[in-house]
Amino acid sequence: MPVSPPRHLHLNAFLMNAGHHDAAWRHPLTSPERVTDLGYFQELARAAERGRLDSLFLADGLALPGTVRHNALGGLEPLTLLSALAAVTERIGLIATVSTTYNEPFTTARAFASLDHLSGGRAGWNIVTSANPEEAHNFGRDAHLDHGLRYARAREFVDVAVSLWDSWADDAIVLDRARGVYADTAKVRPVDHRGPHFRVRGPLNVPRPPQGHPLLVQAGSSEDGKEFAARYAEAVFTAQQTLDGARAFYRDLKGRVARQGRDPEHVKVLPGVCPVIGSTEAEARALEQQLTDLQVPEYGLAQLSALLGTDLTGLPLDGPLPELPDERSVNGNRSRFALVAELGRREGLTLRELIARLGGGRGHRVVVGTPERIADELETWFTGARPTGSTSCRLIFPAGWTTSSTRWFRYCAPGAVPHRVHGPHAARALRAARPAPATPAAPAAPAAPGTSPAGPYPPPEPSSATRPERPSLAGDGTDPHRNGKDHPT
Repeated sequence: MPVSPPRHLHLNAFLMNAGHHDAAWRHPLTSPERVTDLGYFQELARAAERGRLDSLFLADGLALPGTVRHNALGGLEPLTLLSALAAVTERIGLIATVSTTYNEPFTTARAFASLDHLSGGRAGWNIVTSANPEEAHNFGRDAHLDHGLRYARAREFVDVAVSLWDSWADDAIVLDRARGVYADTAKVRPVDHRGPHFRVRGPLNVPRPPQGHPLLVQAGSSEDGKEFAARYAEAVFTAQQTLDGARAFYRDLKGRVARQGRDPEHVKVLPGVCPVIGSTEAEARALEQQLTDLQVPEYGLAQLSALLGTDLTGLPLDGPLPELPDERSVNGNRSRFALVAELGRREGLTLRELIARLGGGRGHRVVVGTPERIADELETWFTGARPTGSTSCRLIFPAGWTTSSTRWFRYCAPGAVPHRVHGPHAARALRAARPAPATPAAPAAPAAPGTSPAGPYPPPEPSSATRPERPSLAGDGTDPHRNGKDHPT
């Protein structure tokens, strides 16, 4: 009987201003006055790297996602911030969100190639199509593009971006000082793309990124989103409330990947989890209640209205959900609409209860307890639902991020250095053969399956899916990152 290969639990940190809870900024342990302070994010990034996380991730939108009267919304542009964080970290992956609906392939490919160079091969792109209809008004449009059209544009956008990264061969730069030749022009080629949405000549004006391409990440779970992920993604963020739902999503996505002619093992699935951590269960529950008590119902109702595409203003907070529109009519985030509607109906929640449930995770699973309890919960999902890891959406920052969170991360991944879903050159290591793009791309021939232009993919590092006895935080003497010393900052 064949032996299954070992599996690895990957951890991704989702950083968000004062925290993911909509009342986080009101809690005395947060620092909302620092949400545009580089030093604040440097502290969070260094702590994540010390805690052995694979990557950190920044969301983005091109309009305010609500009213700033009741929440610390808005903030720094992700690619700019991650470029600064690259200078104070060494190994952790850096994933930025960029929309394909209100950007252009050339400038996006250029920005990610630059981040990949600046970080030494640690860049990742979370590809979104913009769920907030308000973004249209900031780009000369009267209305948001239709859901299906946004994904059609996204497919062509990514094909063009990949072609631009491929427009420089790995060995294009020759640096022949004696002959005065900087680069071999035969290996720097235009892409000459002409499609329904874009016309791009190329080549890119940044040399080939260290990874070849940044890691491609996707977060939509609608039908269009899953098909897009199956074709392009190397890591998928997803919101799942139940173990059965997570299993179904995993099987569905992996089946779609296989039907695209790709290896399903090359696509990592990272469901979101919002940990509420305390040194005891009671302490964690008290923190959760404090945040609920700090919520502003007016703000929560407006956010819920936006998620459900239904104006809930004036409805009794202690009443049930009203009749909701068909999911297919939603032109925003369809998968989150379906998740929230199902959560409210399945558990019979009132509007007030639903606002409280969504305050921290906005649909992601909230887990409350000690670091050990949360690690056990993640292990249950890792073995039961078969995801590749988790995306941590901490409810409050910076409280606990450098102490209890680091304990939790080490409980989750206590062995040798893990094979990262991200980190230096991860995209090249995970690159799977993709179907030919629907529109012309670069004139160069595609790499054969299992290879990159530089040669075969490096094999994954050995690991074990079994979590050994939890080590002391002082380290066991075998891992240079667990020897009682923090990573230099």
